[in-house]
Amino acid sequence: MRHIFLAALLAATPAAAVIRVDINSGIAQPLPIAVPAFATPAATSTAAGSTAALGAQVAQVIANDLGSSGLFRPIDPAAYTTTVTMADTTVPQYASWRTVAAQALVTGSVTANPDGGITLACYAYDVFAGQELARQGFVTTAANWRRAAHKCADLVYSRLTGESGYFDSRIVYVSETGPKTKRIKRLAVMDQDGAGHRFLTNGQSLVLTPRFAPNQQTITYMSFQGNRPRVWVYTIGSGTQEAVGDFPNMSFAPRFSPSGDNLIFSMAVGGNTDIYRLDLGSRKLTRLTTAPGIDTAPSYSPDGSRIVFESDRGGTQQLYTMGAGGDGQTRISFGSGRYATPVWSPRGDLVAFTKLGGGQFRIGVMKPDGGGERLLTNAYQDEGPTWSPNGRVVLFFRSLAGRAGTANLYSVDLSGQNERKLRTPLDGSDPAWSPLLP
Repeated sequence: MRHIFLAALLAATPAAAVIRVDINSGIAQPLPIAVPAFATPAATSTAAGSTAALGAQVAQVIANDLGSSGLFRPIDPAAYTTTVTMADTTVPQYASWRTVAAQALVTGSVTANPDGGITLACYAYDVFAGQELARQGFVTTAANWRRAAHKCADLVYSRLTGESGYFDSRIVYVSETGPKTKRIKRLAVMDQDGAGHRFLTNGQSLVLTPRFAPNQQTITYMSFQGNRPRVWVYTIGSGTQEAVGDFPNMSFAPRFSPSGDNLIFSMAVGGNTDIYRLDLGSRKLTRLTTAPGIDTAPSYSPDGSRIVFESDRGGTQQLYTMGAGGDGQTRISFGSGRYATPVWSPRGDLVAFTKLGGGQFRIGVMKPDGGGERLLTNAYQDEGPTWSPNGRVVLFFRSLAGRAGTANLYSVDLSGQNERKLRTPLDGSDPAWSPLLP
């Protein structure tokens, strides 16, 4: 999406006067924030509806984004004592917003452009200090208005927390339907808030573990197409699907390198399962592990220098790290129970994993050296973690007990708080969160 700055990103205000949300230890009382309908200089028709209607829809998306983080409490618009005009977007009526106990205010406008597109202007204010915190504008097609709203929410989140946002992103996952013993599984993709949902495959072949490429236009996954379990890639724009190599053995658990130049995955050869790296340019295949047993679920560090993976080489499923070339293989998990599905945080500071113990599957995090292990969930079966683009939220799927047990997507923040269910048309599993969209 094309975007432009309408003015300086941050207002020149005294640091001590600016409100800030501390997100390091969880939030007991979310910050009250007002997000009234965005104004328009004139109600003008666009391909996505009138600019007046879009103004209300944009505000709702922003409020939903911020509220979903658990850090903010959007105030019910029914409590507002004023509406926002074009003049109010740059000179807010602070007294009116103080009466509803809003500590922060997000306003803006939606303007129709001569080429059929729109300009969305976004402003954030500290209500009690009476100061502007940030402003930015986005020029885009009318059809892309939701992305502009997500970017506005990211701007507000970033200014008030000091960390990058994660709302302008997508999720790919496995959509499931049918009885538990005969599930139909299809690839599906959606915005992080569940909007723009669409199915990518038809369910005729079982699919597992979809993962985004860094460019977000390609997805790698495992498919049983033709009764041959192997790694495939799907190109989102064209819808084309292609098997990765014609390997005679089962290949699975694929993931792209941070550069997008390589794929790492597991392949079973001669009764042993090891991790391999495939150079997508030269198609050169390199074996990275050789220990007896099953080595699988590899995940790169953000800089591409190391890989975390799971292995039962020591007798039980545990987590290990190694260099990108397979050197320095070291066990990092030593707690009770078994560990699986590790994935490195985009910030590089943590590894998320599934822990199996005491009859439960739980989501946890630890440092890359194995220290600081913490469990974030406590349900019957939580597994398959994936990180938000800013490394602050972990998405996973939860299965319920019983023959008719369903599977659904959930998220939780690093404090173990703000657990919430994501809406999907059908059951969902194996999620993967994209980086921020360009």
